[in-house]
Amino acid sequence: MEAEMSNKRFTVKELIEDNKFEVIYEAKDTAETYLYTTEFNRPGLQLCGFYTKFVANRIQIIGGAEWHYLKALDPEVRRARLKALFNHKIPVLIVTRNQEIFPEAVAFARQNNCTILRTGEGTSRAVNKLITYMERALAPTVRRHGILLDIFGVGVLMVGESGIGKSETALDLIVNGHKLIADDSVLIKKLDERLVGTSPKITRHFMEIRGVGIIDVERLFGIGSIMEEKEIELVIELNQWDDFADYNRLGIDDEHVSILDVRLPKIEIPMRTGRNTAVIVEIATRNYKQKELGYNAALELNQRVLNSIEHRKRP
Repeated sequence: MEAEMSNKRFTVKELIEDNKFEVIYEAKDTAETYLYTTEFNRPGLQLCGFYTKFVANRIQIIGGAEWHYLKALDPEVRRARLKALFNHKIPVLIVTRNQEIFPEAVAFARQNNCTILRTGEGTSRAVNKLITYMERALAPTVRRHGILLDIFGVGVLMVGESGIGKSETALDLIVNGHKLIADDSVLIKKLDERLVGTSPKITRHFMEIRGVGIIDVERLFGIGSIMEEKEIELVIELNQWDDFADYNRLGIDDEHVSILDVRLPKIEIPMRTGRNTAVIVEIATRNYKQKELGYNAALELNQRVLNSIEHRKRP
């Protein structure tokens, strides 16, 4: 089951922590100050006194042009212009290129409970990174019960009922050299018609193995056994073996599942004592990659059968 999440906002606190900005002054309520848009503002016109159409609740960025304009102003004029900007209760001001922070700006930030941040990056690069971050932070998101792995470079989301053996299968795959992204709870974001999965921060790199308990995959198997995130390309569903079920024996008809309106190929693998599920998952992933490259073993076999039948019909 998918658990839909309201992910149309992020906090100034998250902005600071996720981007490692230098904090010049942090407001008292950054964990409760929300940002709702990927839009930002470079307040050049506002520093000239023009506030028509000004949207104050966006991130405000002082780049080189704005800073040099302020630097050239008479100190009293600069003070008045900065006071007017901060009086609009802007949530956060970011200064690029490690430029000097005017003392009066800090004073007005304190008065209006506004956060001031600084970065050493150039304005264009800082803006591009910021837009990318905001698009990801505000992307449609769901939480899915399952395990996300990188298998032969393919992002495989393994799902199934609790206790079916997902973690044990995943552990076998990790021992075989594949990488863990998330165990038990997978956060899935929709980015440009792609699905990217990651783990909640609190459980990142940890797995629960029944009978053993919680293990730290990174500590046990090394840095090469984990990844922070991965695009999801294939869903593998583990089910309990059913002698009366009609399983897909040839693989000609592909199954699909939809997550956040993105269609993904799905493979069902029945679990049974004695089956090496990890190896079957590896083979299923290799077979998926072959299909993506244009070769389908089931169709190839079907064509051989048809050719043989045709050959026998000839006199």
